[in-house]
Amino acid sequence: MLVRRNPPVVALSPARARLRKERCRLEEQILLVELASVAVLGVGAQWLAWRLRLPSILLLLLFGLAAGPLAIAIFGRRWIDPDAMLGPFLMPLVSVAVAIILFEGGLSLRLRDLREIGAVVRNLVTIGVLVSWLLAGAAAYYVAGISFRLSFLLGAILSVTGPTVVIPLLRHVRPLARLEAIARWEGIAIDPIGALLAVLVFEALLAGGPKASAAHIAVLLLKVIGVGLIAGTAGAVLATWLLARFWIPDNLHNPVVLMLVILIFTLSNVLQSEAGLFAVTIMGVLMANQRMVSVNHVVEFKENLRTLLLAGLFILLAARLQVSDLTEINLRDLAFLAIMIVAVRPLCVLLSCLGTGLNWREQAFLAWMAPRGVVAASVSSVFALRLAGDSGDPQAAMLVPLTFLVIIGTVALYGLTAKPLARRLGLTQPDPQGVLFAGAQPSARAIAKALQDEGFQVLLVDTNRDHVRVAKLEGLPAYYGSILSERSIEALPLAGIGHLLAITANDEVNSLATRHFAEMLGRGEVYQLPPAGELLGGKEIVSRHLRGRLLFGENATYAHLDDRFGAGAVVKKTPLTKEFDLASYRELYGAGAIPLFVIDEKHDLQVFTIDHSPTPKIGQLLVGIVDPVTSPTQCAAPRTDESA
Repeated sequence: MLVRRNPPVVALSPARARLRKERCRLEEQILLVELASVAVLGVGAQWLAWRLRLPSILLLLLFGLAAGPLAIAIFGRRWIDPDAMLGPFLMPLVSVAVAIILFEGGLSLRLRDLREIGAVVRNLVTIGVLVSWLLAGAAAYYVAGISFRLSFLLGAILSVTGPTVVIPLLRHVRPLARLEAIARWEGIAIDPIGALLAVLVFEALLAGGPKASAAHIAVLLLKVIGVGLIAGTAGAVLATWLLARFWIPDNLHNPVVLMLVILIFTLSNVLQSEAGLFAVTIMGVLMANQRMVSVNHVVEFKENLRTLLLAGLFILLAARLQVSDLTEINLRDLAFLAIMIVAVRPLCVLLSCLGTGLNWREQAFLAWMAPRGVVAASVSSVFALRLAGDSGDPQAAMLVPLTFLVIIGTVALYGLTAKPLARRLGLTQPDPQGVLFAGAQPSARAIAKALQDEGFQVLLVDTNRDHVRVAKLEGLPAYYGSILSERSIEALPLAGIGHLLAITANDEVNSLATRHFAEMLGRGEVYQLPPAGELLGGKEIVSRHLRGRLLFGENATYAHLDDRFGAGAVVKKTPLTKEFDLASYRELYGAGAIPLFVIDEKHDLQVFTIDHSPTPKIGQLLVGIVDPVTSPTQCAAPRTDESA
C-alpha cells in the first residue's frame, strides 16, 4: 500500500515572511494600476478624440503604443504589460470581446437596407474578400519578402476590416445614409467571413497544402457555416422567446442576453473552431429584425459595453507590441502598406461595384474606407504563436508586426483623411441642426416657422389631423402620426435633424419622446417643456432621469405658451448690435420675454434651457417670444424681423 506524503512545510523567518508579503502587495498594486490604466487610457482617448474632433481609434492606438513599446524605449519597462497582467486569459478575453462587438454590430443591421444595397454588400464580402486575399498575398510575397506559404495566410488575415474600426470611423465621418449602411454591413459581415478564410488557409498550411487538404477544407467550411447558422438562430430564438414571455425580469434583460451571447459563442467554438464569430453575428441580425419584442434597451446597453470593450482591446493589443516590431520596419514593409491602400482596396471596390449603380464618388469613398482592427490583430497573434510552435517556421514572427503596421497605417491614414475626402466628394451629412417638433399646435408652428425662415430644417409630428393640415398650409413639413410609434419613426425623413423639441400638452408623451430619441440624437439634444404639475404641487411628475432637458424657462409650460400666443404674443428674431444689445432687448421687452434660441455667427442653433442659458453676443440673432410692442417709446426701437 502506497502512502502519499505531503512535502515538508518549511517555516519562513518573520523577516522573509514579511518580505514575501510586501512583494505580493506590491505586485497586486502594480496589477491594479495597470488595470486602471487600461480603463483610464481607453475611455480618456475616446473622450479626448471627441473634444479634438479626431477619430477615436487613432488616439486609442497612440495611447496603447505609448503604454507599451514606447514606454519600454523611454523607461525600460511597459506601463501596461498585457501578458503579465492577464497571462493565458488574454486571447480568450479578446475573443469574447470581439464576439460581443460583432453581436452588437449585428443588432444595428436592418435587412430592409439590403433592398437597395444588397448587391454591393454581397459583392464586397465575396468578390472583394477573394480579390483582397489574392492581391494582398501576392504583395506580401513579392514586396514584403514573406514565404509563399505565409504570404497568403497574411492576405487572408488582412482581408477583414471589422466593426471595431469601421463603426467609430463612420461616427466621425458621418457619410450619407446609403454609404454608411454599405460600410457598416461590410464591416460587420466581413469579420466572420475573413476570420473563416484565415482559418481555412491556416488549416491548409498545417495539412501540407491545398491539394492535400481540399476535402478537409471543404468539410471544415461546411461545419463552420452549419454550426454558426444553427447556434446563432437557436440563440436568437431562445433570447426572443424568453423576453416575449416575460420570463426574465427587466433588470436582468441585458445580463441574460449577454450571457446567451457568450454561451452561443463558446459552444459554437467548442463544437467547431472559429464558428463562434459567425454564430453571434447571425444571432444579432435575427434579433434586430424580429417583431415579437423590442430590443432597443439591449442595443443601448451593448453600445455602451462596446465603447468599453473597444477601449480595452486597442489599448491591450497595442501595448503588447515589442519595440522591435516598430524599429525593424523597413522600406519593403512600407511599400507593402502602400500597395494595400492604393491598389488592393480600390481594385476590390471597383470589381465589387460593377453594375450596382454606385457613382464614382461613392466608389472612391468606399475605396478609402478599409481600416484593419482587432480581429486582424488577434488572429495574427494566435496564428503566429501556433505556427512558431507547430511548424517552427522562422518567418511566423513576421505576421504580427506586419499586421500591426497595416492596422496603424490604415487607421492613421483613413482616420485623418476620410472625413475631408468625403466632404470634398460631397458625401457627408451636414452638421445636423434641424429641429424635430413633437406637436404641431399654434405655438409649435410659430416657433418652427421662425426657425424655417432662418434656413433651419424643421419637421412637425402630431396626432391631431387639424394641426398637421394647418402646418402644411403654412408651408411647414408635417407628419400625421405618433412620435412614439416605431413605424412613424422609420417613415420620418430624419436626415439633418439634430434636435428634438417635445412640446405637446402631455408631459408623459414629451418625456417618452425624449427618451426615445436620446439614443439617436444624444441626451444633450432632446428637450421638453417643463411639466406643469411640478410648478403647482412641487412634486416631480416624471423622474428626472426619464425626461429630456427642460426648455426655455420654469414658466414655459404648455398652458403658459398657449395663453401667451392666444393673447397675441409673437416670435421675434432680433439681431443684436452695438446700438441694440442684450440690455436694450431686456429693457424693451421686459420680464415677459421668453428667450428661445440663439443663432450664432456659424449658424449653429443654441437652445435656452433651465439648466443652460446661452449668453447672446453682438452679431448673433436672438429668437424669443415677446408681447406686441405698442407704446411710442417701444415703437422707436430698432426694427426686428417678426414671424407669428
